[in-house]
Amino acid sequence: MPDMTGLTGHPGFVELLAVSKGDGGPGTLLRTVLIVSVLGIVLLAWVLLRGYGGKD
Repeated sequence: MPDMTGLTGHPGFVELLAVSKGDGGPGTLLRTVLIVSVLGIVLLAWVLLRGYGGKD
């Protein structure tokens, strides 16, 4: 196994950890997925209900 002590002492590695630690987690992704899902359900319902509309 390679020696990792040189890597952890590198300033770039510390900055990388600081940036990744500031990440808010899955909140943004989860919010985007929920909004797209709700819009997709609304669009699907509109298309399906429009097909059953008043054609005589």
